[in-house]
Amino acid sequence: MTTGKDQNMTSFSEKITGIYHFLTDRTPGDTSLVNPRPRPVNPWHREGKPVVARVTAGDDLRESVRNAFSLLGEPQQFITKGETVFVKPNFNSPDPYPASTDMEFLRTVVEWLLEAGARVTIGDSSGGVWRPTRNVLSKLGVYDLAKKLGVELIAFEDNPRDWVRVKIGGDYLKLATMPRSTYQADKIVYLPCAKTHSLSQFSGTLKLVVGFMHPGERRALHLRHLQQKVAELNLCWQPDLVIMDGRKVFVAGGPEKGQLAEPGVLLASGDAVATDMEAVKMLLEYGAEKSLPADPRQLPQIATALKHGLGAPDGDYLLVE
Repeated sequence: MTTGKDQNMTSFSEKITGIYHFLTDRTPGDTSLVNPRPRPVNPWHREGKPVVARVTAGDDLRESVRNAFSLLGEPQQFITKGETVFVKPNFNSPDPYPASTDMEFLRTVVEWLLEAGARVTIGDSSGGVWRPTRNVLSKLGVYDLAKKLGVELIAFEDNPRDWVRVKIGGDYLKLATMPRSTYQADKIVYLPCAKTHSLSQFSGTLKLVVGFMHPGERRALHLRHLQQKVAELNLCWQPDLVIMDGRKVFVAGGPEKGQLAEPGVLLASGDAVATDMEAVKMLLEYGAEKSLPADPRQLPQIATALKHGLGAPDGDYLLVE
């Protein structure tokens, strides 16, 4: 089964606007130069290894999300009441889930964070041909959801002052212009979808960070060594928590349309690389062997991330179910 642009169709004029943004967006010239955020301490380890929780999602999504987190530990290990938590979903395009984050999944996670005492901000920036981001957020109903939940919603490019230049110091990227609102947040939560990707082979936790990068820098990102650059973007900062939605996935094609499979799985971890490694294994279980290597460590974005110490040594982690 293949699914793709069966709703929220993009008009011709919107396509022209998107192409204009893709070709003309420029980074602001007066941004502050900053060091990467300090790497967070992952509180979820067992037997000296980071933990990845994997649960089968039932009809009650709220209960499934709670079950995934309960396999990791207590909420108090992650969040203190009153902290600002920045939530990064996947709204690259206006295409339906799993191309974009499922709105019920987003609502469920944000409500859980609010109940834990967090002050939540949601933010993203869409891909070049779909910008401006506010159009994507409007089509998907994100503004309505944020209003109902009483949380802030940011389309990054709408605020020209909401940027800092982060000194990455990677082999392929030396600097990256990223949102100040995320850089200054107390905690960061990623809500990636799991899917294959026609340009980067795989899109998960590491790839989600491209949505932070200033649109004016993304053209060069895609010219050469895309997967290595994707991994090095993660040197800017790392998430405190990842909750990946693998209920529906693309096992070929992607990111906006592809061959659909339904593992019915949620993954949760404090380790972005380990989450992606388990997600690749999951996609392989459901028919992605023509798109992905049998060993996740052979995927260039994961190999590069491990090289920079972004995951546990050799990508070793403990799966709990």
